[in-house]
Amino acid sequence: MEAYATAGQVYAAGLIFARIGPMVMLIPGIGENPVPARVRLAFALLMALVLYPLVSAQMPAVPASVGAMFGQVIKESLIGLMIGAIMRMFVGSLAVTGEIISNQTTLSFSQTANPAQAQPSTSVGTFLGMVGVVLIMTTDLHHLFISAMARSYTLFPLTKPVMVNDAGQLAIQTVSRSFALGLQLSAPVVVFAMVFHIATGLVGRVMPQFQIFFVASPLMVLFGLSILALSIGVIGMVWVNRYRELLRVFA
Repeated sequence: MEAYATAGQVYAAGLIFARIGPMVMLIPGIGENPVPARVRLAFALLMALVLYPLVSAQMPAVPASVGAMFGQVIKESLIGLMIGAIMRMFVGSLAVTGEIISNQTTLSFSQTANPAQAQPSTSVGTFLGMVGVVLIMTTDLHHLFISAMARSYTLFPLTKPVMVNDAGQLAIQTVSRSFALGLQLSAPVVVFAMVFHIATGLVGRVMPQFQIFFVASPLMVLFGLSILALSIGVIGMVWVNRYRELLRVFA
């Protein structure tokens, strides 16, 4: 390698790749399972080469021992995993929205293979998850991902230890906010389901002989999906704005 790059340059590029690789593996869109692993690795390597001129000034010297080198690589990998995981956690708000809507509309039994997960999920949750990925790409939010990769070296310099406590608090806040957002996005269907169940309960009390279940279930599915279709635009806009606010923390 000395004919093409010095040992320090190779080590610096390796450290950058150790941080960028986990981020590319987890960020929404590029990090989805349907994207081939070779494509993600090639993109991570390309980003490492692009970022090298920007962060080469703050790169440490090559450690004298293998243990110190291994520790530095583990540290960079943890930082990349932390940032990528936080970006991925917020996408779970759409899964929460889909699960709540499915439970309220009696569609929780409808399971579909989710491309973003290793196991099937509800059809509504899978649909909303795919909508989220499409919105990220169409609204150019993936550009903020690249900005977050570059700015991570300002927030987490190579010469300072990992802020584990702050990262843990940010992860907890992200999970709580994503769950709260998922409940807020599903509020139209939840409110309708509450009113509908109260109305069907009153009808059942007034006419005990009436087979309310066979009438209420199809109506619940029809009206629930209709409300979801009418509110899908608002759900998308609110979610994109909240996700942009989260990315600005890093970018």
